[in-house]
Amino acid sequence: MELNVKTLEGKDAGKVSLSDEIFGLDPRQDILARMVRYQLAKKQQGTHKTKNRSEVSRTGAKMYKQKGTGRARHHSARAPQFRGGGKAHGPVVRSHAHDLPKKVRALALRHALSAKLKAEDLIIVDQLVASDAKTKALLGNFATLGLTNALVIGGAELDGNFKLAAQNIPNVDVLPVQGINVYDILRRGKLVLSKAAVEALEERFK
Repeated sequence: MELNVKTLEGKDAGKVSLSDEIFGLDPRQDILARMVRYQLAKKQQGTHKTKNRSEVSRTGAKMYKQKGTGRARHHSARAPQFRGGGKAHGPVVRSHAHDLPKKVRALALRHALSAKLKAEDLIIVDQLVASDAKTKALLGNFATLGLTNALVIGGAELDGNFKLAAQNIPNVDVLPVQGINVYDILRRGKLVLSKAAVEALEERFK
C-alpha cells in the first residue's frame, strides 16, 4: 500500500510504499496485551525487600522462662508476632521478568504498526532534521502536522538539533529506529516514522 509523505513543515513530499506484511495485518489485541505485559514486567525494579526474623537486630535470648508464667511458650523476640520482629513471608529482591518467544515479540511489533495505520494515526515524514535546536520552531511544525501526543521514530542516528528541540516537548517521545517498541507505540496517540525508519523496519522484517 502507498502512503503520503510529509515534510516537517506539512508539505507533500511524494509517496512511500509500505509492506503489507508489516503494516497491513489485522491487529490482534491478545498479542499486543501479551507484549505490553512482558515489557512492563521486565521494567519493574523488584527491589522491594523486608527483613525476616534472621535479619532483624534483636536479642536471640529466650524471652522468659518456659514454665510458671501462665503465658505462651516463646523463645526469640525476633518472631513475626512481636513488635520489632521480622516480617513473615515479606517481599524479597527478585526479577519480575518472564519469557515471551522472540517470534511473538516480532509479531507484536508488526501488529502495533498495523494498528496505527488502520486507525489513521501513522504519519510518514521525509526526514527529521532541524536547522536549529529551537523547541518553539519545532512546536510550530508539530502543530502544522497536528501532533500533540506522538512517538517520533527516526533512523539509526538522530539529528542532534531535532533531538534537543524535541526533548522538552510534553507528550512527545523521540527514539532511533532500533529503540522502537510496542508499549511506546500504543501509549502515544500518533506514530511518526521517517523514511529512513520505514526502510530500516522493512529490512528488519525481510
